[in-house]
Amino acid sequence: MSLDLESCTDDERPTAIVIAGEPALCDRRGALYFPGHGLLCVSDMHLEKGSSLARRGYLVPPYDSAATLIRLEAAVAKWRPRIVVSLGDSFHDCDGAGRMPDNLRAGLAALATGRDWFWVAGNHDPQPPAGLPGETVNAISLGALTFRHHPGPGASDGEIAGHLHPGAMIVQRGRAVRRRCFAADGRRLIMPAFGAYTGSLNVLDRAYAGLFRRDGFMAYMIGAQRIFAISGGLLRPG
Repeated sequence: MSLDLESCTDDERPTAIVIAGEPALCDRRGALYFPGHGLLCVSDMHLEKGSSLARRGYLVPPYDSAATLIRLEAAVAKWRPRIVVSLGDSFHDCDGAGRMPDNLRAGLAALATGRDWFWVAGNHDPQPPAGLPGETVNAISLGALTFRHHPGPGASDGEIAGHLHPGAMIVQRGRAVRRRCFAADGRRLIMPAFGAYTGSLNVLDRAYAGLFRRDGFMAYMIGAQRIFAISGGLLRPG
């Protein structure tokens, strides 16, 4: 398998994986789809992070929510899910939903129409988003799967979590390549951050200690046109 993440051809095919016996598809936008449940999952959108930073005096372009929702709309259009789970830190703070421009709020509400929509409470947004459809929960279980924001300690079969914003690095031909990634070992998965203004934390950081089996750990690195399945042994810190 080539590890050239820069020169790959356009390929919209998702990457198929299995978590706790449940088939899933990794979408290169950073979403995860479970076809057996008709469920689409995203995590850590951090909507209205730009406006939150602006209120504190940081001059950043205020377009992060629009860019994030364009990607979310594309993922929903591709998979046509019956259920959408937003896995916490959907908004950068508890006032984010109220600051969102009316046209973006209307677009988000339209995405939720006709499907079950769950907002998992995160550390940035523990309260329900004001004026938006959907149900706010601390966690939700479906089949062998449990969706929550913060990964639990130690082994946790079927857990789909966020919070840590996983990223991975490989070195090829003397050059380091860093990308957001889905982090998984066949038992549990930690989602990449979906938001336009979110960074990532290397999966070799000590924050991930004890979460994954060493022998089965994979980083599904998100390239420009496709996802690359990289064995944990090929990853580098940094």
